[in-house]
Amino acid sequence: MLLHLPPMPGHDGTRAKNGPPLAGHGAAAVRDALTEAITRLPAQLRKSLTWDQGSEMAQHAELRIDTGLEIYFADPHSPWQRGTNENTNGLLRQYFPKGTDLSRHTREDLAAVAAALNGRPRKTLGWRTPSETLNSHLLSTQNGSVATTP
Repeated sequence: MLLHLPPMPGHDGTRAKNGPPLAGHGAAAVRDALTEAITRLPAQLRKSLTWDQGSEMAQHAELRIDTGLEIYFADPHSPWQRGTNENTNGLLRQYFPKGTDLSRHTREDLAAVAAALNGRPRKTLGWRTPSETLNSHLLSTQNGSVATTP
């Protein structure tokens, strides 16, 4: 999932050195976007979230209360503790090179990139796509009911 964080009111796009983010995104915006996205997932996929040490997770306690997620933080300078995330970040750089102004991309742009990445076969998944693997997992956990992802 890729989350779109629209610009917040009062942020005009001019950045002061060491000033606030251009779009005004802070911990509250990240918490709200994560809460909305996470609560749409099936319960068996909403167990935990591992994050780095970024300030955007300053409201992790509220996120835990709002979603029921167990939240863990990787140790500083330990990207191997979040291997799938780090690999996905590398794949995202194919679409959004470092320094890209993400505020220029819409929710639909991000959905298209997510669909492309979720439809890309992965060696680690036995050359199945993430979408196929997720569907298979959801079907295996259901008691006779069908579950699919877009």
